Order: sequence, then structure tokens, then C-alpha cells
Amino acid sequence: MPLAMREMLQKKISWLSLSPAHILESVKKDTCKAIVELSDGKRVETVLMKNARGQWTVCVSSQVGCAMACTFCATGSMGFTRNLLADEIVDQYRLWTAFLYERAEDKGKAERISNIVFMGMGEPLANYDNVKESIRLLLAHTDLGPTHITVSTVGLLPMLRKVLRDPEWPAVRLAVSLHSADAATRKAMMPSSFDTFLEDLIIWTAEYFEKHESRRRHLTFEYVMLSKVNDTEHHAEALIRFARRVGKVRINLIPYNFTGSVYRDSLPADFARFEALLKDAGVTVTRRRTMGDDIAAACGQLIVEKKA
Repeated sequence: MPLAMREMLQKKISWLSLSPAHILESVKKDTCKAIVELSDGKRVETVLMKNARGQWTVCVSSQVGCAMACTFCATGSMGFTRNLLADEIVDQYRLWTAFLYERAEDKGKAERISNIVFMGMGEPLANYDNVKESIRLLLAHTDLGPTHITVSTVGLLPMLRKVLRDPEWPAVRLAVSLHSADAATRKAMMPSSFDTFLEDLIIWTAEYFEKHESRRRHLTFEYVMLSKVNDTEHHAEALIRFARRVGKVRINLIPYNFTGSVYRDSLPADFARFEALLKDAGVTVTRRRTMGDDIAAACGQLIVEKKA
């Protein structure tokens, strides 16, 4: 295109559908958080984290706020404003790609983003079409494969069933926010839950593994550890029974980070005892590293206050 046209387009068409209002970096320099402003002035947060392979993982938001109102999550206290468009989700990845490029001394050796997790603000499956389109775009135009993208959900069963029946849904990894295998405890923590949720989820997992027969395919269940709420021996035993019924499952234990609520993080001894009970029962367990808590970028901490 002629130079004049290129200059005009550069002025009139934004390179990104969002702009960073503020970027924070943790003391350990392994986590960065960007508060970004969308074209309508709404704000969300997105996080860049150093992963175990020495590369980077981007945690993207899918909604402004969240309607799920989980009682232990900062985002849940915001309420729901709107869904993000597919471009607004993809541009969180593009923002961090540019960030890593700009700070690289050797531009030819900029650090790589190797994973994307839909674990930021919002419930991804409540924004099904835009999340699906954003994943399609990422798979088509980046070097990421489907097993390097994870979609986390509170467990919206109608949408989880839709995932299994949708031939165009990409074969990305799924993580279900379980947080308790005791129905009453889960319902108290997560208003979106219901009395038969766990049994219905068991039925869904059987359908999931029937569709995905690969031995390497497993489901991840996320479990935030709350002191004297879901970290007791009773809750460990319930989780063991649940995990055994599911089969190929990995339990990801998450230290509690959000301090603006009635909950407290599990005591170190209680956390260790809970983890040991699961491992002794043969359950595959991982413990999530807390990253970026000093800049409120850790799991459960993302929140954007409404501008006056």
C-alpha cells in the first residue's frame, strides 16, 4: 500500500483492541500483571507468568467481572458487566508477546509464550462462542498446540455437554473448579453449584473419556484450600472417593490468596496432611505455586474496581 495510506491506517485503526493502563511486576520478576482498558473504557486484568519450562504462560480473562459469585474469589465480588470479544481475548496474548519482545536485548531471541490458560476474570464457558473463536485464532496464528491451552470452568454442565457435542470445539485441555467433593460444602462456596452437581459431573466425565480415549488425556480438578472449610479429613476422604470414580484425574491444590473475605488459607500442617492423604490413596496431586501475590496477580485475586 502507498505510504500515505499506511500512515492513515496506522492513525485510524488500533493495533490492539485494548491498551495497557498499568503494568506491575512481582518482586521475584516471575510474574507481571496488566490492567488493560478496552475500547468502551471497561477494564480487565491479564497475567504473564514464568512457567516450569523457563518459558511463559499467559492467564487471559474472558469476561469483565463474573456472574458466578464464588465466595472465595475477588472477581466474583465484581458482578458481571459483559463478555469479551474474541479479539479482546486474543489481544491479551498479543500484548504480552509485544511486551516480551520490547524488553528483550536481542530481539531475535525474545522469550516465548508456551501456554495460555483461561483462568483470569470471568467464566469462559459462559462466553462460549467468543472463547471458542479466540482459541481457533490462537491455534491458527501462533505456534501453540491445543494441549498448551487450558480452559478452566466452574462446571457449567450444559456448556460442558455442548463442548463434547460440538465438532468444532478445539481439543484443548479442560480444568474444572471443584473445590469440594462434598455437595453441601461446594454449594456454600459456589452459588452456581446444586445438590446433584457432583453426580451429574461424574456422568459427564464418563462421556468425556469415552470421546477422548488417549491414555495421556486426563481431567484436572482445581481445589482451593480453605482453612477448616474444605481441608479436613472428611473432605479429603470425599475427594478420594470422587477421584476414584472419575479415574484419570489430577487434583491441583491451590493455596488461598484472596484476603478480602471471611476465608483464610489452609494452615501448612493441614495442607500437608490433606495432600498426603490424597497421595497415600493413589490420587495424582499437584500443588500450584503461588506467583504474583505481591501484585494481586495470584489465583483468585484478580479484580478491577469500578472507576468513579
